[in-house]
Formats: sequence, C-alpha cells, structure tokens
Amino acid sequence: MGGIEMIDTEVCMEIRILAQQGLSIRKISKQLGVSRNTVRKYLRSDIPPSYGERTPRPGKLDPFKGYIASRVAAAHPDWIPSPVIDREIRKRGYDGSIRLLRYYLATLRPVSKPEPVVRFETPPGQQMQVDWGVFRRGKAPLSAFVATLGWSRYTYVEFVSNERFETLEQCHVNAFCYFQGVPREVLYDNMKTVVIKRNAYGDGMHKFHPGLWAFAKTQGFCPRLCRPYRAKTKGKVERFIRYLRHSFFIPLCAQLKPSGLDLDVETANQFVWQWLRDVANVRCHGTTGEIPAARWAQEQSVLLPLQTQEMIAPAPSSMIHVSDASVYRVESLQHPLSIYEALYQGAPS
Repeated sequence: MGGIEMIDTEVCMEIRILAQQGLSIRKISKQLGVSRNTVRKYLRSDIPPSYGERTPRPGKLDPFKGYIASRVAAAHPDWIPSPVIDREIRKRGYDGSIRLLRYYLATLRPVSKPEPVVRFETPPGQQMQVDWGVFRRGKAPLSAFVATLGWSRYTYVEFVSNERFETLEQCHVNAFCYFQGVPREVLYDNMKTVVIKRNAYGDGMHKFHPGLWAFAKTQGFCPRLCRPYRAKTKGKVERFIRYLRHSFFIPLCAQLKPSGLDLDVETANQFVWQWLRDVANVRCHGTTGEIPAARWAQEQSVLLPLQTQEMIAPAPSSMIHVSDASVYRVESLQHPLSIYEALYQGAPS
C-alpha cells in the first residue's frame, strides 16, 4: 500500500458508516477505492478530515493591478475606458482578456449614490396634478387625460382622441365632477394648451393660454407650472401614468387582441372607469400606505364647491360617479356591450 490518501469529509463518514454495518477494512477499501491504511486512519480518529487552504495561484491581471489602480486614481473624478487601460497594460506584458480587466475595473469604479427622492406633499384640497398620457399616435390617436389629487392620490382618467384645448377643458370639468369639488391649484408641465410663454412677466409669472386662464378664474383654481427639469414636482401624476400603462393599458390590449377588437376611446373609457373603481382607487397606495378612495372621502370635504349646473358641464354621460351607484354605461361601442363584459372577466386587475 502507498501513502495515506487525502479524502473528503463525505468519504470519511461513509467509511465509518460501512464499518458500523459490519464490513471489514478490506471490503471497505475495495468498495470505496481507498487504501486499507486510509480506512484504518479514519476509523481510529474522531476528527473529520480537514485541509489547509491552498495558496491561490496568481492571476494574469495581478501583476498589473497596482498600475491600473494608480491610473484610475489619477484620472478621478473622470474615468478612463477599459480599452485604453487594456492597450496600456498589454504594452507591459498583459496577455489576458479584456473581460477580466473590465471585471476588475468595475470594482474600482465608485458606486454613485442614487439621488434622494424628494416628495412634494400638499395638504388636502390644495393641489391636483394633470398630464397627458400618450398611448397611440397615427390615424387613430389615443391619449389619456390623467388628473390626480395630490393629498389622497385619488385619480380620474379619461381617454380622448385629441389634446386640443376644448378637450382639455372638458376633461377638467369631468374630473371636477368625479372628485365632487375643485382643488385650489392645478399643476401642469409645458402643455401648449396651458402655457404660451414661461416667465413672460417675470420669474414665475407665466403667460397662460387665455382660455385656460378664463376657465381657471371661473372655477376658482390657480394654474401652476412645475419647475423646468424638475419633473419630480409632478411625480404623482407621472407615476400614475406609468401604472396606467403597465397595469391597465397593456394587459387590456393583450386581452382584446385575440378577439380582433381595437381599443378606441369609448372602449378604453368603459374599462378604465371600472378599473379606477375596482382596482386603482381602492388599492393600498405604495407611498401613503392608505387607500386613495378612503383618503378622498376626507379630502372631498375641503375641496372648493362645484359651480352651478349652468356654469359647469355634467360628468360624461357614459359614467356615473362611484359614489352615485358605481354603474358605468357606454354607447356606440364597436360591438354589443355583452361582448366587452365577457372579456372584462379576464381584464387587468
């Protein structure tokens, strides 16, 4: 027999188990393919086999790491691309791959801290954020007017086929009817139908679309613009538009497509008003940790009162407000309503 082999813990344990089962040293040696002396050694010892750590073999890049680190430090806060470093160290004898170099450079590159999210919170009844969500261009355009109350996150959505001022104004009216009140200010970005020129009369004094200005005065709210390049000030409505796209629009299109149905304005509104009622406005909101509809019930009492019936148009004829019976009706659909209702059983949730 030769010298004692080095074996792993599993084989050591198997030697002891086979010995407990009554097998002889010779049979254990033959069955496991180890020497008899090895079997005797591990039967005599209660200590499992252990081996010292192997000395790591130097990698191809190791001799150049000091040089690479010095080059990175000298260039800080700028960054030297990996192909440049690769050319430099190859002149010094490096014959490894550029991928290995890139892995090492990644450990040297400082990880930038994400910009802290500053949330702009407003008191109940103070602000409504408005934006267009564009879902389809071309011959059959489809956009969504989205209005979110800043405090409650309660949201109104209406799909339309254009973004003209008359459409924007009517959508505002419908949103106020839906919210059963008017906020003190409405926040926009650079919509052409909202602002003609920023800072036209001084810092923060903008030239608004005359129709919007007249409408705002009539309804009692102040139009506001979010700061340029600071879209986070309008983040509530923008986050809802992303939510609308991925949790409602895309799943619904996928649901209707096998049946050959196109998502037009009427169809989209039929589903989105149900989705607002059954899903979006009754979910637990990720930021507030509360249900938007429940917070709206508190916020509604501090909204400005709706104008008289002569001054403000009624809510869309295709919708009855959630608090008025939660019933939705749509006329002039492409197909009988029963087809859509059947499809809606599998619609987005």
